[in-house]
Amino acid sequence: MLKTLGAQVKEYKKDSLLTPVFMILEVLFETIIPLMMASIIDDGVKKGDMRHIYLVGGCMVITALLGLLTGILGGKYGASASTGFAKNIRKAMYDNIQTFSFSNIDKFSTSGLVTRMTTDVTNLQNAYQMILRMCMRAPASLICAMAMAFYVNAKVASVYLIAVILLGIILFSIIKVTMNYFDKVFKRYDKLNESVQENVSAIRVVKAYAREEYEQEKFSTASNNIYKMFVKAESLIALNNPIMQFTVYSCILLISWLGANMIVGSAMTTGELTSLLAYCMNILMSLMMLSMVFVMITLSIASAERVTEVLNEKADICNPENPVMEVKDGSVVFDHVDFRYKKDAPDYALKGIDLSIRSGETIGIIGGTGSSKSSLVNLISRLYDVENGSVLVGGKDVREYDLEVLRNEVAVVLQKNVLFSGTILDNLRWGDKEATKEECIRACKLACADEFIQKLPNGYETYIEQGGTNVSGGQKQRICIARALLKKPKILILDDSTSAVDTATDAKIRKAFAEEIPGTTKIIIAQRISSVSGCDRIIVMEDGQVDGFDTHKNLIENNQIYREVYESQTGGGSGDFDEEGKE
Repeated sequence: MLKTLGAQVKEYKKDSLLTPVFMILEVLFETIIPLMMASIIDDGVKKGDMRHIYLVGGCMVITALLGLLTGILGGKYGASASTGFAKNIRKAMYDNIQTFSFSNIDKFSTSGLVTRMTTDVTNLQNAYQMILRMCMRAPASLICAMAMAFYVNAKVASVYLIAVILLGIILFSIIKVTMNYFDKVFKRYDKLNESVQENVSAIRVVKAYAREEYEQEKFSTASNNIYKMFVKAESLIALNNPIMQFTVYSCILLISWLGANMIVGSAMTTGELTSLLAYCMNILMSLMMLSMVFVMITLSIASAERVTEVLNEKADICNPENPVMEVKDGSVVFDHVDFRYKKDAPDYALKGIDLSIRSGETIGIIGGTGSSKSSLVNLISRLYDVENGSVLVGGKDVREYDLEVLRNEVAVVLQKNVLFSGTILDNLRWGDKEATKEECIRACKLACADEFIQKLPNGYETYIEQGGTNVSGGQKQRICIARALLKKPKILILDDSTSAVDTATDAKIRKAFAEEIPGTTKIIIAQRISSVSGCDRIIVMEDGQVDGFDTHKNLIENNQIYREVYESQTGGGSGDFDEEGKE
């Protein structure tokens, strides 16, 4: 864990080294001041030597200014090092997340990743700054003050030593208990973020079903759980202050009593007692700072483990050593493919898949919910890897290709269409960042999107709100199809991506595909028979297996599932694949 996080210091090593140097210098200057103060009292005030008072007083002012300067520089470099450290961690996490396969992403919840990149990284930033500044300043101040106290009077200084040992034992006990609470707190933060994310992203559904009160209760429960856990942890940590205050005042009283007796007995001077009291405050305040450091480190350990987990996560899917850099054509072959989402899952999502699709064919896929239609096409662009068998694209196993090359040649319009904040043109150029406006317009015409875009006040410069909330579901689908077309792929997969458009528009899109991109292999997942009836061949999926693979005409004659759904959709029935007995 330390090695992983330490690697993120990178270009801030210099700042990380200078910070403790300046903090130690600040401590040294502060440690000298009480000795100067004792000298002023014993050799200046008592003897009436104004020259000595002015000389040592001037040295005190210079020393204090130097201490102030080194403290400022320590703070400056500490802030630079800690914020830079946090910046590098966030970037490293984000970069690593971009390499994740779907199976890696499935391992972490979205809300969990958000918490790790925000709250957890902030905790690490604060802890790192505390380590660089307080972790250097407090022990150095404690050691220097203790050494000077023993130098002045070893008998009185032994009081500090006893107090330090007792406080150390108490603080260690408190921290050990609070660590368990902080570990649980961050897991509850994930639940809170999950509640907020779901509510905001699905706010229209919440309002449509008048479930605001339910969502408020759900959020309150998650928030209260964090509150209760923090109260338990903070209640224990709060014991630091009264214990520390009790120790400070006890030490002051004891030292004052011992010192007064020793002054009366001429075993100590007034200046020495004054310096010892100053060192007393230094020692005990150093302990207070150390307790704060330990609390922050305790809080950050849980965060560090969660952040390290993301940084060390290795992508399940990565490039081979010598990847193939060209996809020959759009042919697809499934050779005895078995697939499941998790290695320990009891059942396979896909079992014994054997398919051969020729380049340029238009293939329909139809089947009930849960029949693994999307799982099948996700294997083509290697969003997941098969467990047994192989998937070949252009005659090569997809595991032999460079991932970027393969995915540039396999365009997927997913079931859940996503548009990003920006203009329509910005969104279209996700398909090809170098695409001209004319190329974007042509792709939109093929996807039957140009007509509604031209009617918008700013046309292709119309700004799309986050998540595409200012366009309809059908419009969003057509923009996403146009975006995929701009990749000029050898294989185009439409995963139920025309479900929100009317049948006439659906037919226009399919006709445009047939005429304009005949050489592209088109795979269309749909629930409507009309969406796939014109395909060269149709795959009928049932319970993760291929129940039929033939033309529309032959399937009506030979495949019971397809025939029943066809008759229900054309004969006025529900036309639902998920009717009883068909799942």
